[in-house]
Amino acid sequence: MSLYRDLVGRTWDSGTRQWAFADTALYALGVGAGAEDPTSELEFTTENSGRVAPAVLPTFATTLVSREAQPALGDFDVSQLLHTEQSLTLHGPLPVEGTASTTSRLTALRDRGRSALAVIESSCVHPHTGQPLADLRTGLTIRHEGGFGGDPGEEEPWERPTGEPGHEVTYRTAPNQALLYRLSGDRNPLHCDPVIAGRLGFRRPLLHGLCTFGFAGRALLHTLCGGDTGRFGTMSGRFTSPVLPGQDLTVRIWEQEASALFEVRSGQRVVLDRGRFIRRVPGGS
Repeated sequence: MSLYRDLVGRTWDSGTRQWAFADTALYALGVGAGAEDPTSELEFTTENSGRVAPAVLPTFATTLVSREAQPALGDFDVSQLLHTEQSLTLHGPLPVEGTASTTSRLTALRDRGRSALAVIESSCVHPHTGQPLADLRTGLTIRHEGGFGGDPGEEEPWERPTGEPGHEVTYRTAPNQALLYRLSGDRNPLHCDPVIAGRLGFRRPLLHGLCTFGFAGRALLHTLCGGDTGRFGTMSGRFTSPVLPGQDLTVRIWEQEASALFEVRSGQRVVLDRGRFIRRVPGGS
């Protein structure tokens, strides 16, 4: 088995996606909006509540990239492919109804010893005007495919602050959270089929990593941006441990002027680390 290392630098069309408010509201429910208090976050879950204008959770942008268009990265067992890193940059609030065309590029295959890391960068734009909507960077770890002598790359320095976080936000995920989230496009049976989960060594189907990412995005939006989607800039993190639907997620945030470091824990386990967030300057790109 081997990696297709000649794909580095290859660009492909990741599809065009149209959405309406029903799609963004379903996504919001999939990442827990309104679960504890149905009268909160109505701008993301309803379109006719009178006092609130409909809006889109910024992390909805992670659903705009079609994984089906992605070329095979090698002839390895796909069960060894893990989504381990994600970064998202918004160029402004996403429209309640819109269309995005996405182009993706394999920018690197990093040699991490026993494993390899594939880095894919995607750009989402309006198909007619070319207006940039969002940029995404996805890291896929391929187990047992390292050691090929490639560049390991360098990680951006990140160290958990020594003091207690300035903010902690805890959400309870629902037992059916993965079933809700998968309706936004990720139908991987690992997140719904106990037989598939069992074959991969898990006692129950797992919550999607990007669902955890969406919960964290809600905490950052409300805590650091006052709920203003126009102030949501860049968010990134690394998935470190699986989450089961029904477990709590605690987002721990260390604010640093216009930016912040964060991590997500489930109980005492860190399930997302190396979290960074940068507020967007109003009127900036």
